[in-house]
Amino acid sequence: MPTARESLLEAAGGALAARPWPAVRMTDVAAAAGVSRQTLYNEFAGKTGLGHALVRRDAAWYLDGVDRALAAPGAPAERLAAVVEWTVRAGRERPLVRALLTGCWNGNLPVPAGRGVRPGLPALGPAELIRGVRERAQIAFGVQEGAQWCELAVRLALSYLVAPAEPPGPGHAGLLRLLSGTSPRAGAR
Repeated sequence: MPTARESLLEAAGGALAARPWPAVRMTDVAAAAGVSRQTLYNEFAGKTGLGHALVRRDAAWYLDGVDRALAAPGAPAERLAAVVEWTVRAGRERPLVRALLTGCWNGNLPVPAGRGVRPGLPALGPAELIRGVRERAQIAFGVQEGAQWCELAVRLALSYLVAPAEPPGPGHAGLLRLLSGTSPRAGAR
C-alpha cells in the first residue's frame, strides 16, 4: 500500500499531466490522494515543496530506467543504445524529465530546487542527471571509457528531445558501435 507521500506525489503528477503547474491546486491534490489538505502541507510544507518533490521523483524515475538499461544483458553498444532509447522515451513521456535533461523550464512546470527558490536545496538539472548517468555507467562497465561513451550517448539522445525527430531505434546501435571503437570502420581512420 502506498504511503501518504507516494499517494500525494501520484496525485500531483496526475494533476500536472492534466493542467499547468500554476493551475494545480493543493486542495485538489489532497482530495485526489484521499488525505486532508493539512496532511499535504505537513508532508511538503506547501506547493513549492511539493513541486521540488515531483522534480526529484521524476529524476529518480529517469535514473532508475538508466540503471535497468545498463544492467540488461547484451554487448556494451546494445546497452548504450538502450540508454539512448530510454532517454528519448522518458523525455517524451514526462515533461519534468525533458526539462531536467534539457534545462528548458517554462511556467507550466514546478520550479526545481536551486533555481532561485529555497536556498539550501541542491540544484537539479542537466549536469546533475548527466553526472548520475556517467556514475552509473562507470559502475556498469567498470572502465572510465564506458562512462564517457554513455555520457556521449545520452548527450546525443538529448538532441532528439531538443530537435524532435523519430526516436532512435535499433539501427542507431551501429552509430554507437562506431563511436565506441567496436565497429570495423572505427579502426580505419
